[in-house]
Amino acid sequence: MRTTFRIIVMSVLLFSVSGITKGQQLPQFSQYIFNGLHINPGYAGYKGEPYIQSTYRSQWVNFPGAPETFTVTADLSANEGKMGFGVSFLSDNLGPARTTGGLLTYAYRIQTGSKSWLGLGVSAGFSQYSIDGDMLDPNDFPDSEIPGGRVNLISPNLNTGLFFHTNRFYAGFSMYNMVGKKSLEREDVALAYHDFHYYLTAGVMIPFSEQVQFKPSFLIKEVKGAPTNYDLNAMFLFYDRVWLGGSYRSNLKIWNDNLAENLSNRNAVAAIIEIFATDRLRLGYAYDHNLNVLSDYNNNSHELSVGFYMTPRKAVMKNQRWF
Repeated sequence: MRTTFRIIVMSVLLFSVSGITKGQQLPQFSQYIFNGLHINPGYAGYKGEPYIQSTYRSQWVNFPGAPETFTVTADLSANEGKMGFGVSFLSDNLGPARTTGGLLTYAYRIQTGSKSWLGLGVSAGFSQYSIDGDMLDPNDFPDSEIPGGRVNLISPNLNTGLFFHTNRFYAGFSMYNMVGKKSLEREDVALAYHDFHYYLTAGVMIPFSEQVQFKPSFLIKEVKGAPTNYDLNAMFLFYDRVWLGGSYRSNLKIWNDNLAENLSNRNAVAAIIEIFATDRLRLGYAYDHNLNVLSDYNNNSHELSVGFYMTPRKAVMKNQRWF
């Protein structure tokens, strides 16, 4: 039977291969390149100052049931930078489906050189998946595939990560959803499948002059049952105040040879700007444009972020927080 529920599932499948994912992959933001806590618990405490950031993403604007994601993260360092602490909250909505979660993060930071550190991080918390069957309108009623009312599932969550950095280079590897899958008795409710997620990232800061610097970076994402996703990012920093650049996203069938051919080469581009409005306040915006099947519908995405340093940010620092 064809139902609205199946239409939503198809949207989820499309969504999982277009760069920003909700289906078999966790939600991701274009501006994660300025807040590594979104993808790596080992990042906690990197900035060396108490920092809080909120990000809102509206995916596929004007598309019925389009995803909306909101997150708040905060982290700080302690014990002369040897420890990092963090907290994060997430709310992700897709039509009648909702994912919410909260995490507490701890990172132990080891100084490996005069200007290099290695963070070993772990985050623990919960994820709640829910679907409201009353929001669905099947063509044939009743439909046994649609739950009555709201159905909720709660699962524990555990993530780990390594984050290495110098004053000009960083690299990280992390694993998400390490526990809790067995508690999800109904994966039709948990649309964001609770499978292992792997993230590999690296970037470098290249000075062009005293006023202009260039930061190329990449992110590779891997999860069972989906193509390997990669982001290629290029950002320019002007006068230590304004970031301008963008990202290119695509997929490869590296490990999953059994996937359908049309699950690869789903591309997207993003234009990104972030500004230090004051010494404490950071404002960011990202505009995403699909280069896949949705490009003809002009349903693009907008992402806003606001970050705030709890203590004044100095214009010149011994170890500038580029990442």
